[in-house]
Amino acid sequence: MTLNELRFIIAVAQERNFRRAAEKSFISQPALSLAIQKLEEELCIQIFERGKNAISITPIGMQIIEQAQRTLEEAGQIREIAKQGNNQLIGTLRIGFIYSVGPYLLPCLIPVLKKLAPEMPLDVEENITANLDTLLRNGKLDVIIIALPFGGDTSVLTKPLYDEPFEVVVGNNHPWANRHSIKTQELATEKVLLLNSGHCFSNQVAEACPELNRKSTDIQQGTSLETIRNMVTSGFGITVLPASANSVRYHSRLLKVIQFSKPVPARRIALAWRKSFFRTKAIEVLAQAIVQSRITGIKPLP
Repeated sequence: MTLNELRFIIAVAQERNFRRAAEKSFISQPALSLAIQKLEEELCIQIFERGKNAISITPIGMQIIEQAQRTLEEAGQIREIAKQGNNQLIGTLRIGFIYSVGPYLLPCLIPVLKKLAPEMPLDVEENITANLDTLLRNGKLDVIIIALPFGGDTSVLTKPLYDEPFEVVVGNNHPWANRHSIKTQELATEKVLLLNSGHCFSNQVAEACPELNRKSTDIQQGTSLETIRNMVTSGFGITVLPASANSVRYHSRLLKVIQFSKPVPARRIALAWRKSFFRTKAIEVLAQAIVQSRITGIKPLP
């Protein structure tokens, strides 16, 4: 069994095609097929079921592929350790953000992180929580920033960073524009703009404001918070945004930001990383940088 053979089975699992997997692995298709057959014979199991027009993974093959991914990650960490010596703050940190955090955290975070870890650039991925979870567990990302609750097993660790209240945003001609606060139950009387399903922020808003789950509630969906903000500006409806999305740089004379009445709905943002990830110092410095970023509206946790 070799690392290359493990790379080959992962490539086939991802592509579900031997030809494309061979091209991705920069070898000929016969050589890749022979290597996988050799591995299956050595292990006395079948990893792939080869159909005429399709390839599927056997149940035991799925377990082997998952272990192969972890093995390659561990092997990669040996190279990183050798490269970085004793300094875990040297080298790229692959980080993922949910869409409702990344645009508002990154501009504040990057300058602070450059001071704390100047030789640790970020390789950034924005995605929905479910996809970030998969990328993290597959070793494609080192750490992700998500909203709690998250995880559910011991292979992934989390560190809560801050609480972030929600705020109502309306057009300056809306009847609520001069209000000082809004009760959550009042949202059900308006046309509310939220992110498309699949975005955890929409689910969090719906959980915090259960009246929005009524069938009679008029809810429209947008592709991003900035698209939704522009829709509110045009008078298409109202929305709920996280406090960090309402910082000074996003202020508009055409919009009014209104606080919720107590209890104010909020979310808790956290870091998540694999328990096997060895650069714990990088995680610590990243958390420190986020707390020092002074993001508008958030409440850092001890």
